Amino acid sequence: MTKQPSRDTKQKILNAAIYLFNSKGFTGTSVREIANRANVNVAHISYYFKGKGGLLEYLVSHYYEEYIRVIEENYSQLKYGNAHIVLSKTILDILNYQHENRQLSRLVYREVTVDSVLIREVMTTYLTKEKYYIKSVIEQGIEEGSIRKGFVPHMIIQLRSLLHMPYLQPQYMSEVLHIQPHEAYFVHQYYKELKIWLNSLLAENLSLEGNLAAVR
Repeated sequence: MTKQPSRDTKQKILNAAIYLFNSKGFTGTSVREIANRANVNVAHISYYFKGKGGLLEYLVSHYYEEYIRVIEENYSQLKYGNAHIVLSKTILDILNYQHENRQLSRLVYREVTVDSVLIREVMTTYLTKEKYYIKSVIEQGIEEGSIRKGFVPHMIIQLRSLLHMPYLQPQYMSEVLHIQPHEAYFVHQYYKELKIWLNSLLAENLSLEGNLAAVR
């Protein structure tokens, strides 16, 4: 009877792929290199992922499934009112999720800039959902008066840029700005700065600190 690969084998393959795809790029990495780094047989990669393309698809899809779940959990609180509070908490939770999965975040955000069949599918499914939830939160905030009126697509562009840049350009962060996004304190400090951007979204006569205090 043939022994089946263990769950630990699968995780070792994923860890090896994330490291190599980040350091050598997807096209520059071979299946054999992944297998060697994971200390597994090449056949194990075929068993779990049907090859290198399936491995990348799994990593990207798994990342965005959890990413969207984080947003959905916060979106579910929108029925209780104050969209600005919901947006604030969403941002903090995304920052924490990215930090907990920082190597995978770097890989995924870089891959999303490449035009491919996989990324078109990601755009159609996960990123369209992300847009829907964030857009709905902002629009409700404008309607209820907790968020100032503005061009919503531009707000979404600004938000995504602020959230993703540290993991899309970690080299620039560490070597030019001398900021280490992998350090535990980064999320806390960066969120403090993002509150300034959040404050710019507030409708007149509203206090961001007062809003956030209601979350705590």
